[in-house]
Amino acid sequence: MAAPRRSWLVFGFSTEEAAGEPEPGPGPRRLESGPGEIRRVWPAWSYVVVETDAGLEVRSAGLRQPLPGWAEALPSETHLVLRGPDRAQAWPRGTAGRDPPAWSRAIAPGPQRPPPLPLLPGGFATPRPPFFTPLPAGVRARRLALGTEHVLALGPAGETYAWGGGRHGQLGHGTLESELQPRLVEALAGVPMRTVAAGGWHSASVSEAGDLYMWGWNESGQLALPSKALAEERAQDEDAGAGDGELTACQEQPAAEDTAFISIQAFPALLDLPQDLEVSEVSCGSRHTAVVTRGRELYTWGWGKYGQLGHGDNASSDCPRRVEYLVAEGLQAEEVACGPWTTYVRVVEARDSSPPPRLP
Repeated sequence: MAAPRRSWLVFGFSTEEAAGEPEPGPGPRRLESGPGEIRRVWPAWSYVVVETDAGLEVRSAGLRQPLPGWAEALPSETHLVLRGPDRAQAWPRGTAGRDPPAWSRAIAPGPQRPPPLPLLPGGFATPRPPFFTPLPAGVRARRLALGTEHVLALGPAGETYAWGGGRHGQLGHGTLESELQPRLVEALAGVPMRTVAAGGWHSASVSEAGDLYMWGWNESGQLALPSKALAEERAQDEDAGAGDGELTACQEQPAAEDTAFISIQAFPALLDLPQDLEVSEVSCGSRHTAVVTRGRELYTWGWGKYGQLGHGDNASSDCPRRVEYLVAEGLQAEEVACGPWTTYVRVVEARDSSPPPRLP
């Protein structure tokens, strides 16, 4: 029996049209994979790097640039960092492999598979100068995530460190102060985490038990906590008769004067997903969040102007909602990667779970 074929779908802003005026994406689009499957994606705002059986490839505005010999990518709008078996290098965007690199660092080969970018031996890379930052002695990390102004690191025992800009509470230390050095997120001490994610100015982590914690800025509902701005938008739509008439449970909130609106959550908050769902993966965009549950469903919330939430509209939401398109198409989510204004999800056809036919 042939193995099910996997593919990647993308919701939101179309990188193929990034050279023009930004418009909402036309709906879910399937990334062309060629003769083999797309294994991983690394999205930036106006382009995406994909890994196929032939290697890495940059895709943007109808253009494709092969990047042979490289294993991982770390893109931004100004630079692209690539990691190979013995080195990491950075180029100004659009010049990778053609011009001399703006930065290069040798990597000694080791017996084990290296941790994913941005981590490098002794520190981590950033897709903008100075390109490499050493980690302080005594701080070890097995995963690291970069926000716009902050950094999250996952320690070997599942402990979470945060540092950098903190003006939106994205560090989770209970203050709005910045931190120059890695600092343990004490509110999560004793709760081993399996993964972390950093958005523009918000953060997320998933525990080994599948619990989701979120903190930072909630201006667009990206923490799935009550947002005053979104409540006001909904009230205006209702006054104008433009509401969809279908409110989910967490949108059925009390009147504004009784609602505890949250613009900044400076401590990690345990998020109650519908039906007590357990989370396997989380990714953060500029102002939106997406998770894959252990049941292989995709839930999204936050800023939705470009259709990046996958709900068939451009509405924002402070309520976790399942992406019904995948369910309707018989697809299961396996992995999710958010770009600033997009959501990429790896899907596989759901196995037939219907009972066998009854014998006569």
